[in-house]
Amino acid sequence: MDQSNHLFKFNASLFKLPKSAKLRAFGVYLAGALYAIGFWLIIDAAIFSKTVNASVVHVTFVDWIPFICSLLGMLIVNLIEKSNLFSDSNNSFLSNGTNPNAWAARVILFFGFSLLAGGLAGSFMVLILKFLLKHYSFPTLGMGVSNIVCNLCIMLSCIVLWLSQNIEDEYSYSLAL
Repeated sequence: MDQSNHLFKFNASLFKLPKSAKLRAFGVYLAGALYAIGFWLIIDAAIFSKTVNASVVHVTFVDWIPFICSLLGMLIVNLIEKSNLFSDSNNSFLSNGTNPNAWAARVILFFGFSLLAGGLAGSFMVLILKFLLKHYSFPTLGMGVSNIVCNLCIMLSCIVLWLSQNIEDEYSYSLAL
């Protein structure tokens, strides 16, 4: 194999996931649990803000923007199949192959992960600008912390779901013409 076209010393075949239906099912359930925890945290913070919170700080649309970015990133990342990323002519991840779909899939995947990272970074900025700079204490500060944990759970859910959905079953067949 010609190493002059490779950026890294290792081959993409090192990243093949094991074939197991149980591992795949566990990953899907774990991703669903992480998503449910994240979704519940943002809903709980919004309900707490409007009903129990005694301060003047409430959950507004600004608090929901990082969550929306994380959800869009999760949607984008999980719409891409792993096989499209490795569909170049010599099966190298960063090669100059002739298939433009591989590069398009990589760019879209990067955009999705950028939205996920932007959502997490945005939740940190909301915590800092809205809660920490104004010296609020708990339980008001808990609304900002729950926003961070929510976006972190959504990001982890996205990664676990993408990895587990791309695990091939032992008995799956690829029918191509």
